[in-house]
Amino acid sequence: MKPHTDLFIDGQWRPGSDDQRFDVTDPADLSTIARFAAAGEQDCMDAVDAAAAAQPAWAATAPRERSELLRAAYEILTDETEDLAELMVRENGKSWADAVAEAGYAKEFFRWFAEEAVRVPGDYRLSPSGDKRIIVDRQPIGVSLLITPWNFPAAMATRKLGPALAAGCTTILKPARETPLTAAYVVDVLHRAGLPRGVVNLVTPVPTGPLVKRMIDRPEVRKLSFTGSTEVGRELLHACADSVVSTSMELGGNAPLIVLPGANLDAAVAGALLAKMRNGGSACTAANRFYVHSSVHDEFVARMNLALGNVSAGPGLDRTNDLGALVSVLERDKVAALVESAVAEGATIVRGGKASPTGAFYDATLLTGVRHGSTINTTEIFGPVTAVVRYDDVDEAVRMANDTVYGLMAYVFGEEREAIGVARRLEAGMVAVNRGVVSDPAAPFGGVKQSGLGREGGSEGILEFLEEKYIALTA
Repeated sequence: MKPHTDLFIDGQWRPGSDDQRFDVTDPADLSTIARFAAAGEQDCMDAVDAAAAAQPAWAATAPRERSELLRAAYEILTDETEDLAELMVRENGKSWADAVAEAGYAKEFFRWFAEEAVRVPGDYRLSPSGDKRIIVDRQPIGVSLLITPWNFPAAMATRKLGPALAAGCTTILKPARETPLTAAYVVDVLHRAGLPRGVVNLVTPVPTGPLVKRMIDRPEVRKLSFTGSTEVGRELLHACADSVVSTSMELGGNAPLIVLPGANLDAAVAGALLAKMRNGGSACTAANRFYVHSSVHDEFVARMNLALGNVSAGPGLDRTNDLGALVSVLERDKVAALVESAVAEGATIVRGGKASPTGAFYDATLLTGVRHGSTINTTEIFGPVTAVVRYDDVDEAVRMANDTVYGLMAYVFGEEREAIGVARRLEAGMVAVNRGVVSDPAAPFGGVKQSGLGREGGSEGILEFLEEKYIALTA
């Protein structure tokens, strides 16, 4: 299928009003695979107008009808899993296995929220004084601006579109400029599933910041859902303050992974590989800081070194490769600079530590002797680098794990009872105990501290796009 390279506004694919385009690059070989339409101010305002015009009718649509449209989109994505995976490999660089896994994960949000659409809770009760009946209704919040990142271009789109549409909100999707083709594919699936015009719109604003601010300033826009860095999230929160726009924020992470004394090292290494190497480490949930107890440190490092040696790297279209490219040369060079800083601050490279001279590839890398509080320890790596800190006391490991402004994800490996006890002490919105992946459409995804506001997925996800209305009746 030839990918769409235009904007989608009011049910129509169209070029940008300024007739400008930007390159979409395959990071494996740095070739240009498409030129995507840049949205100017008029396009962004047209998208808001289209979503606002469609909002009343979409909000009034029966929940079952919204449910069946989302289910139809799920069925299309099920039939086209490999088409979507190939598109993600080409514009994002990820491995084939990661792309197929994301395509499967992405479609599940449409299925999950197809089911949630018909189960929006409400309440009806007698007031304590007995003078009134209290009705608590939940209604769509309204036009929703959805901003997604490049690292999971399909799943982050469906994780926002699914609950917004299920709740009865019309949407404007603003994908990352690195991966607009995948976002356009998802929007096209919804279009083919039969969503009415104006309910889903797609824009790629250039320049991004000022035009996003212009959309937020429109009174019709009542919701912003953003996934991206904490730095950009702070700026968007400031922008939303002027109009008191409701916000959901899934921001940066700096996930600790703690290996306790007595941990099953077979399970710890297998889980650590998933936690670190999934999506090439380009995940906000990726294990970023490895705290390994001295009693198991050397064996853990030896086993991780062996396991990383079996990781094959190369273009994702070669389905035998485990590790694809990073999304751009810029990202590759950021990872390389972090490794260089770690070495300068006393760390030792056990394996890897090299960037490819062609393409945006970086070796699967293992560092030991990393110091808590060092540059690489306080920065979200977003690449395939395992940075190990040795510790002697579990209380100290918990202190170091919590010593960050972030609180999205954490991992604990050890005897289950002790591991759960440590998990409860960690300042994170999600904790994996003796496993390397937690993401599930049926679970609430989100962080604490500066890792975000609100939750995506689970029964909580749809509530982010609903507002409570209290109606009082005479008893």
